[in-house]
Amino acid sequence: MFDKTKKILKYPRLTQDSPKREANFDHYLGNPFIDTSACDMCGECASDCPSNAIFNDEAKGRLDIRYDQCIYCMQCVDSCRLNAINTMKRIFLAEKDKDMLRMSAYSADEKDTVEWEQLGKKLHTEIKSVFGRSLNIREVDSGSCNGCDYEINALNNPFIDVERFGVSFVASPRHADMLLVTGAAVRNMEQALLKTYNATPDPKLVVAVGACACSGGIFRDSYATRKGIEEIIPVDVYVPGCPPRPQAIVYGILKAIGRL
Repeated sequence: MFDKTKKILKYPRLTQDSPKREANFDHYLGNPFIDTSACDMCGECASDCPSNAIFNDEAKGRLDIRYDQCIYCMQCVDSCRLNAINTMKRIFLAEKDKDMLRMSAYSADEKDTVEWEQLGKKLHTEIKSVFGRSLNIREVDSGSCNGCDYEINALNNPFIDVERFGVSFVASPRHADMLLVTGAAVRNMEQALLKTYNATPDPKLVVAVGACACSGGIFRDSYATRKGIEEIIPVDVYVPGCPPRPQAIVYGILKAIGRL
């Protein structure tokens, strides 16, 4: 008992001053970014990329990155002998148009200006305005490694506590307003995903969470998967990452509500 008490005093809970504690993203890895002025387009980063996220944009004469395919492994950073690839301090990344999830759509100097608590309050206001009640979400695993599912579970931990912003997770799609879909849409889950979508009442929203749901990720060329869940059901917002952080998922939820 004494040892437990000593440990509690030495390692205080992160939740003790939540939500007043400000989230610090300084030590987080954001999305990779290529400094085109330093890049000689040798293509080594593209050949080493396990998800084929880096490609040669011949129209612009530069290398570009598909963030919907990127798994944030930072292999490209290690491969570049010119140190032309670095990571951005960007956590809140989600787009309604998947074509916008390209490196060329962002500035190298662009950083997150969104404050976590402000984002949560804005989400709460939007939910009340659009629904007049809580937003009910059903999480669907279409064949994932559970990495994205762990981050979705973290939305309900005492530190983030997304319920205080008016979000509730439900057990049945018949009670849901939104589907959070993870995984690469494997063949054995296609029918289950489609049935879940059809069981959700209109108007319904779909958020693809993670690289696998957005594009198939590293499994996109496999015989057993699709290239993203959009080949099975319509998607309103794409949240890239492997896995995306809970804050990015909340940002994607907010963008999806804007579609209503």
